[in-house]
Amino acid sequence: MNPKTTSLKLSKNLSDTGNIIHIISENSSRAHLNLSQAEEQFVLYQKNELKHELIILNRYSQWIYLVAPKSAKSEPSFLEGLRNLGAKVSNHANNNHIGSVQIDAFETAASHITALAEGMLLNNYQFIQYKSDAEEKFNRLKEIVIVSDRMNAHEINTLTVTTQATLWARDLVNEPVNKLNAIGLADKISSAVRAVGGKAEVLNLQKIEALKMGGLLAVNRGSVDPPTFTILEWNPEDAVNAKPIVLVGKGVVYDSGGYSLKPGSSMETMKCDMAGAAAVSALVFAVASLKLPVHLIALIPATDNRVVGNAYVPGDIITMMDGTTVEVLNTDAEGRLILADALTYAKKFDPMLVLNFATLTGSAARAIGPQGIVAMQSDAREFFDSLEASGHAVHERLVEFPMWDEYKDQIKSKIADLKNIGGPEGGAITAGKFLEHFTSYPFIHFDIASPAFLEKADSYRGLGGTGIGVRLLFDFLKKMVSA
Repeated sequence: MNPKTTSLKLSKNLSDTGNIIHIISENSSRAHLNLSQAEEQFVLYQKNELKHELIILNRYSQWIYLVAPKSAKSEPSFLEGLRNLGAKVSNHANNNHIGSVQIDAFETAASHITALAEGMLLNNYQFIQYKSDAEEKFNRLKEIVIVSDRMNAHEINTLTVTTQATLWARDLVNEPVNKLNAIGLADKISSAVRAVGGKAEVLNLQKIEALKMGGLLAVNRGSVDPPTFTILEWNPEDAVNAKPIVLVGKGVVYDSGGYSLKPGSSMETMKCDMAGAAAVSALVFAVASLKLPVHLIALIPATDNRVVGNAYVPGDIITMMDGTTVEVLNTDAEGRLILADALTYAKKFDPMLVLNFATLTGSAARAIGPQGIVAMQSDAREFFDSLEASGHAVHERLVEFPMWDEYKDQIKSKIADLKNIGGPEGGAITAGKFLEHFTSYPFIHFDIASPAFLEKADSYRGLGGTGIGVRLLFDFLKKMVSA
């Protein structure tokens, strides 16, 4: 975990001399802030006349942030507005070398305080440890204190762990392949999960060969590093689910496209092609840390996809773990090959539900951009609807694409059972249909190709890896446990 993450604390006493954040609402009072008449007039002018949502008072020895969020069409939209305002507060604090702030939560709903603090915590993330002057450039905001007589330590700990898990997922995504190859990824995620009481097993090349994981082995043929297949598990005695929920995460630690080589500029961010693996690993870490009563398994096939003399090439026919033969027409459609073996392996657990996360297709990115996640379901309507609600709650929204049988015709091969790409249209869907072939259980596929990595900062989502999927999945599981 990144030691530079901001700490979150709970207190029942508001310091008169500390920096204070106060959310303005219809029912809240500012009397305890002891604003002067001039300050109060300034606040009213900024809020009512200029319609500013963030009003900052500099008392020289103390800063006061007054947050005045606009009304929204829905509660999830209102909470997202608070997260974005939290990002603005933390930016100002860092720019002014402010190390600690208090959030005045006495008269504000806990969900509103949590959203504001979440935006601050997520926004305060940095990945600059490889800079020679990193110590000088690390953010100054180190501590956020929530002052409340209604919130409890469990709520604070939950927010702390889920944000830390999201930021850890970002760290994994942002690490370049020369710092984190498939072996390094397996070691990091297994060590982290074991440290919080979970189980982890890493299958090496010999075991992967024994299992005949033809997809993972084919993609790995161009690498000098062996593949790994990591199995993470959290199985508490009080689990609410009799059958496990299985998570599958694509772990392509670097993707050149193989012999279907990507254009040079398209390779620059391909360290992010294991964002699915990062998300599901971080989710297991969060669930185990908080001892959530749910049986969870994560499967992470990992390799890089490169070009050497023995790399797999277009025209090859490979045999998958379940015996399906696949005609390879594009070596840059490698993610679905390694995921297919993981989906086959998932059958041994007789799962209640399997959730697959992958930066899978440019088609999904072109369809909806970074504003959401392309998702598809097979025999999992009720689960999908619940996940869709969680997506709105945490602002990691789902856009459902169909899984109609007609799309499978596009991946039929004339010389093998399947081919690994369809036609020029509906690429995200045909990729989903390819994966569906290897399932026999309720299945939901999430294509996070666009929102997993941002080349331009977007509020608290920042620059680079976003850790998308962690907060979505945790909200879904938390609601399932409390139902």
